[in-house]
Amino acid sequence: MRLSEILSKPIISEFKQVDNFLETSLKCGKQKKISVGKVGLNFYCVNCGDVRTFCSGDELFCIGVHDKSVSIDCALTCPQCGATIPLWFLIESQNSMTAYTPEVRILKRSAKFSEQVQPNPYTYGDFSELLDKAERAYREELGAGAVIYLRKVYEQIAIQAADAASINRHDPAGNRKKFKTLLKDVDRRWSIIPRQFSENGYTLFEELSDVIHGDYDENIALQKYVSLRKLVLGVLDNVRKNEELAQEVGNLGWNNEEVSS
Repeated sequence: MRLSEILSKPIISEFKQVDNFLETSLKCGKQKKISVGKVGLNFYCVNCGDVRTFCSGDELFCIGVHDKSVSIDCALTCPQCGATIPLWFLIESQNSMTAYTPEVRILKRSAKFSEQVQPNPYTYGDFSELLDKAERAYREELGAGAVIYLRKVYEQIAIQAADAASINRHDPAGNRKKFKTLLKDVDRRWSIIPRQFSENGYTLFEELSDVIHGDYDENIALQKYVSLRKLVLGVLDNVRKNEELAQEVGNLGWNNEEVSS
């Protein structure tokens, strides 16, 4: 697998093996052109009025950070109108970056959006903007803000599903239902919580809410963000692979916890 394949996919926490792309280490701040294939990512092109796969050139710029991390700069271009978007990646290697087959992952990815290029709005429909804001906050190491955006997405999923099923969001006294009750009503009708953590649907909401209640510091929020995001996305599309969802539940330590009534 070439490095461009990793850079062209969604960010994941696992390390992936790639072909060697650095023969010698780059000292901090030193730059080198690398040939690792073209990076391709989907963005909304305002000029074209549609989502396009923006692609990089054949060579990317690699800048040394230390033996196990480098940053990569590139510009992706719309194949139709030529609009461009600058991208920056921070790549971490589990072993040496100069290994014959280094195992790497993306720590951060930052895109400079403009009036011509915007995030892909169709990946998750109405939720794409909030998810993008969560991702931007995470990249800026604003863990609490990132998790709060995920909580907002989770709330809105339940609310929209309730409305779609004509489920009353208020109790007989006219008060707004507690989220736990609403989520149970919605899941009973639509099964929006993936089977892998169907008993922990409200636990996910509690995890997301701990940030607001002050039970997380920024570092803990950053550590849990990736798993929390994957579980929220699992609710959104409910088509994630079984083993992946199970792994994220395990990462959060829910498997051995009792669910509160």
